[in-house]
Amino acid sequence: MEKRNVNSNIWKLYVIRAVTSFMLIMPIITIFFKENGLSMRDIFVLQAFFSVAVIFLEIPSGYFSDKVGRKKTLIVGYSLAILGYAIYSFSYGFWGFLWAEIILGFGCSFISGTDSALLYDTLLETKQKSRYTELEGRRYSLAMISESLASVMGGFMAVLSLRLPFYIDTAVLVLFFPVVFSLVEPKSHVVLEEKNAWETMSYVFKKIFVKGSEIKWVIIYSSIVASSTLTMVWMIQPYLEEVAIPLELFGVIWAMLMLISAFFSWYAGKIEKHFGTKKVLSSLVFLVAIGYFAIYLSWVAWGVVFLLFFYVVRGLHNPVVSAYVNGKVSSDIRATILSAKNLFGRVIFSVVGPFMGWIADVISLGAAMLYAGIIFTITGVVALAFLRKNNSF
Repeated sequence: MEKRNVNSNIWKLYVIRAVTSFMLIMPIITIFFKENGLSMRDIFVLQAFFSVAVIFLEIPSGYFSDKVGRKKTLIVGYSLAILGYAIYSFSYGFWGFLWAEIILGFGCSFISGTDSALLYDTLLETKQKSRYTELEGRRYSLAMISESLASVMGGFMAVLSLRLPFYIDTAVLVLFFPVVFSLVEPKSHVVLEEKNAWETMSYVFKKIFVKGSEIKWVIIYSSIVASSTLTMVWMIQPYLEEVAIPLELFGVIWAMLMLISAFFSWYAGKIEKHFGTKKVLSSLVFLVAIGYFAIYLSWVAWGVVFLLFFYVVRGLHNPVVSAYVNGKVSSDIRATILSAKNLFGRVIFSVVGPFMGWIADVISLGAAMLYAGIIFTITGVVALAFLRKNNSF
């Protein structure tokens, strides 16, 4: 009976991921910001503060998850997400949006890594560990499908009101809160000697940077790739504006990108088995480079096809990297390590993002994309070279 209950975590995590990804606001969020008087630099500064908020609690929340429990950690994160969306719904300027982003960042830090660790520990307990990449890929795929459906709806809602999507997103999160409460805490599989928070942080730091060059370079490379696609996400909507694509089509285009990402996430496990982890991860930085430079050189409406490169990467990246890292660490620090992986990506974005926003304001959006492409290509290739040098695959 217990195994059946624990196994129910799988579909519940699917639902939770789909609900938190049902973001009606995403295809029009940049337009919403600009309608409320924000510049591109302001928008990237907001996202940098979101990243700083995530960074502030990313590893402590992973420790909280490892020591207090996955379920309780997800409840905290989900509650903060609801509060953040509610604040956004009733804010009309930079400072209100800033508080919303900070609270959402805190919520994200509690959810980030914990959901993946809960899935992995559930599979360990039910003797299905070999299915992790497959199920994690499907979970991210369903998230993308959910966001794609929300994008189509949000794009058309925006024609009526740019604020309406925020109200509905908040209501949807509240409606599905009981699913989070119904999760079952898996048993701990590997328990080391009891450590306090600082000892655990020190242990994880040494695990990544001192003893584990293998994990270190995978995390650094993964962080560069994650930041490169996240930076593009915040440039897409102004790009669509500049190439004169109608607002009502923003959601349709966003949905198509999500579906591409969903497809590659769903089949991430099979793609990894067919090509191998080394080839899949090595290809990510080059796909990102093609995307940035191709869009910069074309700069026409049909150039949106080059956005597909970023969403192929977004679909493959997390399932493959998470599976690799999960297989290298024990359950007692799994969420902390996964949180560290996400943290470094946010650190990079919090530095690069505002700089790209400033370039977009004072020079042009095209120049920002060019500089972003150069920065992420060079740093990504260097990290990949060290990754190969250390025989990480």
